[in-house]
Amino acid sequence: MTGIAISGELPLPSEPSYLGAGHTVSSWFATTDHKRIAILYAATITFFFFLGGIAISLVRIELFTPAGDLLSDDTYNKLFTFHGVIMVWFFMVPSIPGTFGNFLLPLMIGARDVAFPRLNLFSWYLILAGGAFTLYALIAGGVDTGWTFYTPFSTMFSNTHVIAAALGVFIAGFSSIATGVNFIVTTHMLRAPGMTWFRLPLFVWAMYATSLVMVLATPVLAITLLLLIAERWLNLPIFNPDFGGDPLLFQHLFWFYSHPAVYIMVLPAMGVISEVITCFARRHIFGYDFMVYAMVGIAVIGFFVWGHHMFVSGQSPYASIVFSFLSFVVAVPSAVKVFNWTATLYRGQIGFEAPMLYALGFLGLFTIGGLTGLFLASIPIDVHVTDTYFVVAHFHYIMVGGTVSAFFAGLHYWWPKITGRLYPDVWARFAAILMFFGFNFTFFPQFIVGYLGMPRRYHVYPPEFQIYNVLSSAGAFVLAAAYLLPPLYLGWSLIWGGRAGRNPWNATGLEWNTSSPPPRDNFPVTPHVEGAPYQYHPEGFAPEHIGENYRTQGEQL
Repeated sequence: MTGIAISGELPLPSEPSYLGAGHTVSSWFATTDHKRIAILYAATITFFFFLGGIAISLVRIELFTPAGDLLSDDTYNKLFTFHGVIMVWFFMVPSIPGTFGNFLLPLMIGARDVAFPRLNLFSWYLILAGGAFTLYALIAGGVDTGWTFYTPFSTMFSNTHVIAAALGVFIAGFSSIATGVNFIVTTHMLRAPGMTWFRLPLFVWAMYATSLVMVLATPVLAITLLLLIAERWLNLPIFNPDFGGDPLLFQHLFWFYSHPAVYIMVLPAMGVISEVITCFARRHIFGYDFMVYAMVGIAVIGFFVWGHHMFVSGQSPYASIVFSFLSFVVAVPSAVKVFNWTATLYRGQIGFEAPMLYALGFLGLFTIGGLTGLFLASIPIDVHVTDTYFVVAHFHYIMVGGTVSAFFAGLHYWWPKITGRLYPDVWARFAAILMFFGFNFTFFPQFIVGYLGMPRRYHVYPPEFQIYNVLSSAGAFVLAAAYLLPPLYLGWSLIWGGRAGRNPWNATGLEWNTSSPPPRDNFPVTPHVEGAPYQYHPEGFAPEHIGENYRTQGEQL
């Protein structure tokens, strides 16, 4: 079953897979193959993910007790700053676009590679260079400004390595811009014959919308960080109010990028979930056109809501009312997507394989994160909970609960295609369930303690908040165990896992019409698309579940 109708059956390629096309170091570090670059991105973000995880683990251990038992005040500030900087700009922003976007976008549109292969490789080197500056800042003594680098503290008062960390993020931003330009041009110019805009898989639409945000918003962050570095290094009066500068200008510029950056992380996750849910519900996506419009709407409206981060910063109350209204408006297309995913599940023959469990976890966590975002869009409530753990919980439900759950859903869904190997599904299901409960165990108590008034970023806190912090820290260790399981069984599968066929999930889409793993040039002949995506079963017939197909695929080869 192909879902996207193609003219004739595509022959299996006779050339070696992309993994077998050269084994030297230079064949990898000088590669222009989008699939190998995706693997390089995956290794890089995994490294940074565990670095950020170690930092926040120490923070959660510290918060077991109200007193500062383990870490000094300065070390505590540096650890949560390092966690935020690493996780936001070196894991979540490049995670899905750099890995699945790079690997799958050309395959999904029937192309042999991205439009600019050398630029694609350069974007990965930019991530490495930015990460090197950030790691230097850590080794040299750390940064204590928080991941937002708020002025005037970052420019006038902090004695830590702010410039090195800001340079790291600045360089990483150019990686995002390069990736966005590449994906936009690839989608416009390299689609297979017959692949019209409204025949594109929703994951491709998600990458396209994300790329627009990357290209338009990231330069603002780059300029902002350059201004910060200039004021701190050259003592220029940009944000310093003593010389006519405006600290609020930094917040406006920073959040003009950073709120759209939320959708750089969330839109790709939505694309992944759209692919997984349709596959394991065995149904056509409900409201394809509206799903496309919702993604584009999120990308557009997301540029006009940054001011809700500044309700207590001193901006005009009239501006706050406008930003509050627009923050409610941006929730509408997100709600449309949740409704359409739910409707896709209705009367579907749902399979509870590991990718689907992660996807269902995404639906629950993203919905909670989105609904609590409406609380923060309401000015009176926001004034009450600003800079409390309520904000921390909301942010993590969206970013970690949503983006990371979707990342793992996509990883388990496309793992047989990427590696040609099958993983133990029982362990994968266990990890998905453990991650869901561990996440809620960690972050739901933070909603309560935040509403009760516990400020975020505090090293020492009143004893009445200890029970919530004990629950949160205990949940963090459950969550850490859930994050450690996939590298173990996926690594095991690379050696002992069964061979995957071209389409172990009986899924739709062009990426499933080539071998697993794919060859260097993806397709031996150019596919010709003749139908809409997600045609899992004929109209009027009940969907056919994949059954034991995943587990028996290895026997078919």
